Amino acid sequence: MMSATDSGVEPSPVQNISAGYTRITRQYQQILDRWTPYIMYRWLGTAGLLSLFFLRIVLSQGWFIVCYAHAIYLLNLLLAFLQPKFDPSLQEDLLADEIEEGGTPMTSPLPSARDDEFRPFVRRLPEWQFWLSATRATLIALGCTFFEMFDVPVYWPILLLYFFVLFALTMRRQIQHMIKYKYVPFDIGRKARYGSR
Repeated sequence: MMSATDSGVEPSPVQNISAGYTRITRQYQQILDRWTPYIMYRWLGTAGLLSLFFLRIVLSQGWFIVCYAHAIYLLNLLLAFLQPKFDPSLQEDLLADEIEEGGTPMTSPLPSARDDEFRPFVRRLPEWQFWLSATRATLIALGCTFFEMFDVPVYWPILLLYFFVLFALTMRRQIQHMIKYKYVPFDIGRKARYGSR
């Protein structure tokens, strides 16, 4: 099979752009694939970016609305990271509806008193996606601080107070949900080693 360059026909500009985009996305994916196993270094890099972003906000005394929007987005990511993929409260409602209709009850994705089978905690937002989204958002927010159009004048203490109130209320609700449905989204304690003494 002959390619466009072998036949003497020049590739169109659209084909050149498409081939260049494909090559760049492939290289980007290869870099991400190489970074995957280095969890601590990835998060340290993101913490460094966040520090640079907050330093830029504090020293420039501006872009507070960008900082607020970024903090709300990170809070949203954190909540998705802490929640199970299959919400037990929704499963409980579906189970009750199924029983009311006279059907056979479904099983919950989390272990219960009725079912002692071990089921691993599956996050709604995996760690990799959490890191990647937080890093991208931090880079975008840092980029926004270089444009005056995003420097909207606001009274920042109210935004800060509102964020802390929102954080406290959402974390309280999340912790109550974790206690009610008896799940812990972290691997705490000694890991079981099978096959060794």
